[in-house]
Amino acid sequence: MRLQFPSGVAGAGSRTRRPDPGPVAQPRGFLEKKMAIPRLRHAVRTLFEVPAALRLLSRACSTFHAFTDVLRLPKRQMTKLVFPLQELERQLTPDSRLDLHVKIFDPSLEDISKAEAVFTATSRNRISYLSSAVRLDHAPDLPSPEGHTKKMNFFKVGKYFTLVDMPGYGYRAPEDFVDMVETYLKERRNLMRTFLLVDSVVGIQKTDSIAIEMCEEFALPYVMVLTKIDKSSKGHLLKQVLQIQKFVDRETQGCFPQLFPVSSVTYSGIHLLRCFIANITGNLKTDGL
Repeated sequence: MRLQFPSGVAGAGSRTRRPDPGPVAQPRGFLEKKMAIPRLRHAVRTLFEVPAALRLLSRACSTFHAFTDVLRLPKRQMTKLVFPLQELERQLTPDSRLDLHVKIFDPSLEDISKAEAVFTATSRNRISYLSSAVRLDHAPDLPSPEGHTKKMNFFKVGKYFTLVDMPGYGYRAPEDFVDMVETYLKERRNLMRTFLLVDSVVGIQKTDSIAIEMCEEFALPYVMVLTKIDKSSKGHLLKQVLQIQKFVDRETQGCFPQLFPVSSVTYSGIHLLRCFIANITGNLKTDGL
């Protein structure tokens, strides 16, 4: 929706030029109000244009990132979007390609397409908020800044499984992080897998190491998801991925060997990660795992 503002205030049908009355002294307050009108018009126009643009962008993104549309992409572009780790492997020499475990979980495109149904909200497959570990009376504050989750939020994905969004660790962690998160991880018997989100731009930091040590101590099966892969050059990303892969191979026992690089901006790697989650929760039968 776009608001159109008149450029003048002359009466309709009035084409006669009025004589110039000459300069007129105007109060200071009047001039300030007059100067504020363009800014007000711009603010109102922006108020109505931005939501419309966001809706268009949302529709465009959701359409492009539907897996049926991904399958129509050229093969190289589709591989880069669905299997970003395989795309990185192309940059390695044949002798060093064994350093990356790119096909431990290697589903077919048909399997990935089936897994999309698990994450697609329909009238029969509702994806809904259940509760919070510290605030049960209303839904989570979804627009909160990235990395600022202060509680455990539970989301039911249809009839398939429940996804738990946990607070981040480190200096932004809530004061009751230990009691809230560690107790849940140790005592929740039906916990299928823990996913650690690691910033691929900076690699494994001290706070990441603390979370890894916690998973290792509790003998939890976990997976490393490398986020923000759209923010690095190919060379820098490959360097970080190789370093993290070496760390996983040498320093961990409970971590799934294959890394999952993803981008929430380009959607790269998201479809493969969804397929992996559908598989480990018993909602998809593949030969890849």
